[in-house]
Amino acid sequence: MKSFFIAPIVEGKGEVEALPKLLHRFFQSFRIQGSLALNPAIRVKASSFVKPGDYFARYIELAARKAKANPRGTVLVLLDCEDDCPARLGPQLLQRAQDVRPDVPIIVILAYREFETWFLAAAKSLRSIGGLPIDLQPPENPESIRGAKEWLGVRMPNGYNQIEHQPLFTERFSLQEACSVNSFSRLKKKLYSFLAQS
Repeated sequence: MKSFFIAPIVEGKGEVEALPKLLHRFFQSFRIQGSLALNPAIRVKASSFVKPGDYFARYIELAARKAKANPRGTVLVLLDCEDDCPARLGPQLLQRAQDVRPDVPIIVILAYREFETWFLAAAKSLRSIGGLPIDLQPPENPESIRGAKEWLGVRMPNGYNQIEHQPLFTERFSLQEACSVNSFSRLKKKLYSFLAQS
């Protein structure tokens, strides 16, 4: 039985808990024979991480050492790209990461605009969860929303709390509905490609 290992790098507090839940959900949905283990997510300051320099290299090296210790290990970088162009910034970060550790598989995913944008795309599947309305509808173009957290928050009686609600919503939202967002679909494809080819 194959054993896969992922060393994630994230930026937000909520993603430290939410991303592992998402990765395990994907793994189960792929029906790949084997098991998936995760290193505790390494949290970085995105504004420093995206700049060339020692900060970036230090955290890539840290995650790569964890991944390298496993036969089927990879580094997964997940950041919010906000207003940056993911088609430009993503390949740049991947190339820089590969320059640091060319011996370790690395996946770079930029959520456009935020991790929570994926929740907006799958809003129907989150009805009544965390106080969201029972008739919640997704916005016409989730990626056009500048402030997905705020979009959710104004629709919840006690607002949106990233640490509390991001892991909760990650357990419940429809992976299929979220694939209408390009960055989420890209994550699914890249993750499946790594697992299927390892």
